[in-house]
Amino acid sequence: MLTAFAVLLCLSALLAWANERWVHLPSTVAVTLAGAASSIVLILLDTQGWTFGLKQQAIELWQALDFTAFVLNGILSLMLFAGAMSLDATLMMRLRAGILTFAGVSTAISTVLIGFGAWGVFHLVGLDIPLIWSLLFGALLSPTDPVAVLDMLKRAKVPKKIETLIAGESLFNDGVGVVFFIVIASAAGVGGGHTEPSLTGALVVFVQEALGGIAFGALIGWITYRLCRSIEAASVEILLTLASVVGGYVLAASLGLSGPLAMVVAGLVMSAGKERAFGEHTRERIEGFWETLDEVLNILLFAFIGLDVLLTPTAVGEVLAGLLMIVVALVARFVSVALPMTLVRRRDGYGPWTIRVLTWGGLRGGIAISLALGLPASPYRSALVTATYVVVLFTIAVQGLTVMPIVRRAAAAEAAAEAAAGETENRAARP
Repeated sequence: MLTAFAVLLCLSALLAWANERWVHLPSTVAVTLAGAASSIVLILLDTQGWTFGLKQQAIELWQALDFTAFVLNGILSLMLFAGAMSLDATLMMRLRAGILTFAGVSTAISTVLIGFGAWGVFHLVGLDIPLIWSLLFGALLSPTDPVAVLDMLKRAKVPKKIETLIAGESLFNDGVGVVFFIVIASAAGVGGGHTEPSLTGALVVFVQEALGGIAFGALIGWITYRLCRSIEAASVEILLTLASVVGGYVLAASLGLSGPLAMVVAGLVMSAGKERAFGEHTRERIEGFWETLDEVLNILLFAFIGLDVLLTPTAVGEVLAGLLMIVVALVARFVSVALPMTLVRRRDGYGPWTIRVLTWGGLRGGIAISLALGLPASPYRSALVTATYVVVLFTIAVQGLTVMPIVRRAAAAEAAAEAAAGETENRAARP
């Protein structure tokens, strides 16, 4: 495992360096594309017998590292906490209705639409995938991962409100999507579900995982805040936050609670209280530590996504299903965003371009792949894993590289709307 991690770390560093030196794409997009291209080249060379067993060695290293464990039981807790810490907690509380609506309602709608759409697509290409497995696919593919576009959102100077909405929705729907996945698996008895396969059992799992995880995260965040507030030592406070994340995530999992939701809430509690918990110099060091850690882990994760193509044996029908699922996923994302927007647009004042930004900026990433690879062995697993890879690579490579014009138009539209509103107020104030 140490050797595998060392290889991943070195490759990620080299790919990130090459991108910064010559290409200048967003790091997560660049390392994903470079990793996928490297994997494809290695596969093509292997078919000619020119790799001298290198492909098999790479596969063995990747299997030793275990993508699902690396993400769900490894870096996910750190990434979610870091993401929540970086948000403006005050603005997020003001936008909480929209964020929670999109994270909950949109994820539920997307799960159902992608699930039934996948069921139809798989049968269309001759793959007999049961509906319950298609719904599991919908649950694992619904959480968005806009980490790859957040840097571009900042470069485009998108209004802080939209940036907070996208980041907040992503953080919460990661946790909600994992809970939906567990609920469906438990209700169907798939993957070691620990309740009776019934609606009541599914509701019990949802309440325990989601609400219990949120409450536990608030408790962990409050304890960490009180501990940090009582001292003024940057290294010790960094250690306290790190311990609360890793230890809290493990404890949440052992209690049957949602670790992802717990870490998001803990991070938000710390973000809301960081000005009181840390001195100015200490706060700069702690924020710098978590920002750097988040960027490094994201580069590792997206490099792993690209390189992990090696582990995916595919068939023509499975790839075709994946290509069709790109369209299904985009339509489901648009519908799942547009419907809830009618509930929150007037309240929070979102412009018409917000739906397009949320749709095209709704990237899929490590959560989807790790859940897919964590599916139990079955005749359907290969098709779901392949389709997941195809959709994820499309969202990162195509949507991640083309979202900037949409973001800029949204920013311009928001600025024009604010200017018009200001002019209207000025006219109304004139005698």
